[in-house]
Amino acid sequence: MGTVFRKAWTAPLPPGAQIIVQRGKRLARYQLRNGKVRTAEVFTAADGRVRIRGETKAYIAKFRDAAGFWVERPTGCSDETAARAVLAQLVRRAELIRAGVITPEEDAASRHGAESIETNLDAWRDHLRLKGSTEHWYTQARRRVARVATDRGVKRLRDFTAATVERWLRDQADTGMSAGTRNGYRQACVTFVNWCVRAARLTHNPLLAVAVDDQRADTRRQRRALTEEELARLLDAAQRRPLADAMTVRRGDAKGQAQAKLSAATRENLLRIGRERALIYKTLVLTGLREGELASITVGQVDLGGGDARVPHIALNARDEKNRRGSEIPLRTDLAADIRSWLADRLAWAQQAASDADEPIPATLPSDEALFDVPDGLIRIFDRDLVFAGLARIEKRGGKDVVVKTDDRGRTIDIHALRHTFATHLSKAGVPLRTARAAMRHSDPSLTANVYTDPKLLDVAGAVASLPDLPLTRIARAVEAVASH
Repeated sequence: MGTVFRKAWTAPLPPGAQIIVQRGKRLARYQLRNGKVRTAEVFTAADGRVRIRGETKAYIAKFRDAAGFWVERPTGCSDETAARAVLAQLVRRAELIRAGVITPEEDAASRHGAESIETNLDAWRDHLRLKGSTEHWYTQARRRVARVATDRGVKRLRDFTAATVERWLRDQADTGMSAGTRNGYRQACVTFVNWCVRAARLTHNPLLAVAVDDQRADTRRQRRALTEEELARLLDAAQRRPLADAMTVRRGDAKGQAQAKLSAATRENLLRIGRERALIYKTLVLTGLREGELASITVGQVDLGGGDARVPHIALNARDEKNRRGSEIPLRTDLAADIRSWLADRLAWAQQAASDADEPIPATLPSDEALFDVPDGLIRIFDRDLVFAGLARIEKRGGKDVVVKTDDRGRTIDIHALRHTFATHLSKAGVPLRTARAAMRHSDPSLTANVYTDPKLLDVAGAVASLPDLPLTRIARAVEAVASH
């Protein structure tokens, strides 16, 4: 039938362990990482090294599986009677599989279904890391799944049902969460359970029955594109604001005036920060790159062309792209020149710093060095640049400063609006939809045309004026001729 036992283990003597003698036995007293104190028997191994040994607290079940092989499974029980009850269940399940009553897949799903959500999320993380998924994507997806499970009091995987998720989504809708955000939570949960099915942890995905909310009927944030004049103001503000902010006096009689004294080195550094920030915005507008994609670009991924016929471009790695395909992002001539100048100046600064530190002077920038230092707080920085450029304003709400950046249509500007600006100006320039779709790297052309293109910036009046002339003089003469008869 099988047996239960506590498994013996050995390990090296922990660093800092105190060796004591109790009842004629040598014991090591040591502290775990969580602060708990443990004791274990000390012995000398055959190779002369001092080690510790002991037994697992919980019992292990040993039995023959459905294929007739001896296997060991943890019971999770420190009581022998309870452990034998678990063993009986495992043996019965193996007999049911041999008899064809249940399949091995159903047996695996039953075992994993009894595990905690956290255990399965950890296994999902290991799978995604091996697959090459980004840590940012997994962290967000895990946080969403864990929030749904925690809010609904779900602890085991098999209790993560469609009814659970639907109830949570209804609760969030009642509290004002937008349809887009709710769909994001639903998608994270569905993706997680899909993996559980592929990994034989569940037999099917019950969450496929959870309906997708209509985002068009509940759009909380509609982005707008920036005009050419607004883009010029934004880039100018991005360059000037770091130095202007540092020179502004924050208290005293001169509060609000640009009178603060700065050293030449500080001024140079602030101007450098402003120049890089403006170049970041310009690159986002002229390439359509997402913020995270731009942050992943290294110096080695930029090909600025040269004397040959190569088109300057950025090679975006598949692991850093949203659709995981990898792309070559073409660079306009003036943007390529700006980046070339930026990299040349950075190399000169690095060489000067190495010379001052009496270190080897680099001939080139490291290929794995980031192209731009995209700060984690770029969203907040962008808001302040908008205010400085006069494209947004600050209002007091509830005692806090709030950046108001919506227009008369209720549309807003954020860092992702620069991608909308890219799509809109492509359409405004008469670029065919198929080409614009490729530049945006969209799988659905309606996404390019309907979501990312701002119709207010399109020259509809000019398009109407380009229609053929339809003079009515001939028609009038024909009417007169008929009337005369």
